[in-house]
Order: sequence, then structure tokens, then C-alpha cells
Amino acid sequence: MITTIKDTTAQGIHPYQKSDPLRNEGDKPVSGGSVVAAERVDLSDKAKEFQRIRKILDKVPDVRHEKVQELKERIQSGSYAVDAGKVAAKMVGESLIDLIA
Repeated sequence: MITTIKDTTAQGIHPYQKSDPLRNEGDKPVSGGSVVAAERVDLSDKAKEFQRIRKILDKVPDVRHEKVQELKERIQSGSYAVDAGKVAAKMVGESLIDLIA
């Protein structure tokens, strides 16, 4: 039978928060005397470049409708031919890249 319950949250969390120097560095007082943690995000040049490229790619359509239409017409007319040698070479090349990477 349990006769007492100890409040571990007040003992375990609060001392940790008080001793965390990174957490307290950005704390700034606001009106009313309470403290609010300031948050800051710094993006590297590489991340900024990825972000810029992502915006450009978002503008590119997922499906090139004119290419799809052209291929449909070539298939229906019988003028579309697959070069098996090129397909095989591409498959082997991609397999080798997968093995290396």
C-alpha cells in the first residue's frame, strides 16, 4: 500500500532548467516580470541554396504534358521504337552507380 507520493517533477525538471546555460542565454524579461526564451534559427549557405533550388523546382510541373502527348502520338502511329541496347546500357550503368554509392 502506498502512503505517500513524492512530486518528482518539481525536483527533477526545475533544477535542470535552471542549470541549463544554453536555455537561459536567450531568456528575456517581458512585462509582468516573467521570462520568455528567445528562439533563433541560422541557416547555412548550403541550406539557403537548397531552399532557393526547392522554390525553383516547385515551379516545374510534375508532368510534361507536351512530351506525353508527343509519345502517345508516336505510339499510336507506330513510329515509336525502343532501342534495347540503350535501355540495357542505362540499366547497367545505374546498377553500377548504386553499388558504388
